[in-house]
Amino acid sequence: MFEKVLIANRGEIALRIIRTCKELGVSTVAVHTTVDQDSMHVRMADEAVCVGRPASVNTRESYLSERNIIAACEITGADAIHPGYGFLAENSEFVEKVNEIGIKFIGPSAEHVRLMGDKIEAKSVMRANGVPCVPGVETGLESIDEVHGAARFLGYPVIIKATAGGGGRGMRQVKSPTELEQAYVQARQEAHAGFGDSRVYIEKLVTNGRHIEIQVLGDGRGNSIHFGERDCTIQRRHQKLLEETPSPVIDSRMREEIGEICCKAISSLGYEGAGTVEFLYQSGKFYFIEMNTRLQVEHPITEMVYGVDLVEEQLRIAYGHELTFSQEDLECRGHAIEARINAETVPGFVPCPGRVELFHSPGGLGVRMDSNLYNGYTIPPNYDSLVGKLIVHAVDRSAAIARLERALGELIVHPINTTVPLFQQLIRDERFHASDYNVHWLENWIEEIGEKLRG
Repeated sequence: MFEKVLIANRGEIALRIIRTCKELGVSTVAVHTTVDQDSMHVRMADEAVCVGRPASVNTRESYLSERNIIAACEITGADAIHPGYGFLAENSEFVEKVNEIGIKFIGPSAEHVRLMGDKIEAKSVMRANGVPCVPGVETGLESIDEVHGAARFLGYPVIIKATAGGGGRGMRQVKSPTELEQAYVQARQEAHAGFGDSRVYIEKLVTNGRHIEIQVLGDGRGNSIHFGERDCTIQRRHQKLLEETPSPVIDSRMREEIGEICCKAISSLGYEGAGTVEFLYQSGKFYFIEMNTRLQVEHPITEMVYGVDLVEEQLRIAYGHELTFSQEDLECRGHAIEARINAETVPGFVPCPGRVELFHSPGGLGVRMDSNLYNGYTIPPNYDSLVGKLIVHAVDRSAAIARLERALGELIVHPINTTVPLFQQLIRDERFHASDYNVHWLENWIEEIGEKLRG
């Protein structure tokens, strides 16, 4: 196993990775900015290195600085880097540079990161490997006339997406020809600002779809397994807020079928490490949208129902081990739900940074809280507002919802406003209990109950 791993991330995900490393006897190095020097992941790591100033000064000077992260590895003698998610996790040039100097990147090859980072190429490869895809036009969209032609061919409504996109950036839904030109221009501008690549493509909009993703692991030798699906349909502006597994709308036959399709695809690529194949699901059909070549924010719910530490598996595979268990060894037990606890004031989702005077984590059977909060910690305004993930596990969905309601009532982050009130209202709604919703439902629901959330 690796002797020392540097975690090129911050907050709860860095802390989560450190915990697994400690259990495996692996030394850890935390990196941090000047505003993160008192963060829990810095306190828990064996060593810590300051890599620059916070994001509001220059995003390229710290967590996104390839030079600074690599220098931190060399200074501390780390023999591997775990990227977590975000930041440099899906930067193929960074993966290349790290591997070239003899430091192991804990994740897939630069080739696979690059391939799946290009949404057009990813769709082409997945389609060639038998993965069902959303109908779309992926090439030749260099003028508004070509975009109009593609939209007419597909039929409205359509969605314009950034080729190098992710996280909802560079996406625009278009319901009619009159909206198309403005959406096209805005998507290109946002794509260029967010990814340095203004290329876009166009797909048929799946209007009533659910967001279903398949967790996979490959060992780089053609062996692969899947851990079923996660249902990430509860989202706002393409940002996930609540995830659960198994999905209330997927049965065992469908799970096995789509899981096998995904495994065959990544096996044919010789994919190494963890990945998530994401789909829109509607009327019994799956439509591939992208593959994330990293650990997902919502990975804990998969760990809860399968009893497998996905970070440990990432480390073992990166060190050169083959998969140590087969698909037949995996059994989904019970139901798990994750609520993302953001430091935001709902319903406007305005960030709420500041000092946490009192933090109390919920507990009890089947409750897990992944968070870097503690009494006296100051949430900085420079980064994503996610401050924790509340995960519950129970024998079935109804019991998991009841456990989540109880745990939300125990959680205290005083005096910071969080998304807890949103979840408390959501899990009391009959439509949520009936699983009667799609990826667009939550935004309308928030408008309906806005006054309750303000109260």
